Amino acid sequence: MLALVSLAAAAQQTVEVSIQEYRFSPAEVRIKAGDTVKWTNREKRTSHSVLFPAENGLESERMFPQEHWQRTFTQPGSYSYRCGPHEEMKGLVLVE
Repeated sequence: MLALVSLAAAAQQTVEVSIQEYRFSPAEVRIKAGDTVKWTNREKRTSHSVLFPAENGLESERMFPQEHWQRTFTQPGSYSYRCGPHEEMKGLVLVE
């Protein structure tokens, strides 16, 4: 039984999303339950956050240039998000 847990843990991935030029890139990612998405602010001067409006406004801390925030998604579903201070910036995480 322990071997199965270790194999499952090893199969989990971290998917990178860059924040640059007031965009999430890629804007849409498709992952498996248990995977992690890591957002990194690649701007030179602007701070951003990752806000999930449908989840009672779950929001990351503000990320300043070169800082990152990550979240592990354990449940399948569609998770739309946007930048807290810049509502025009939108993204989507699809969890299988």
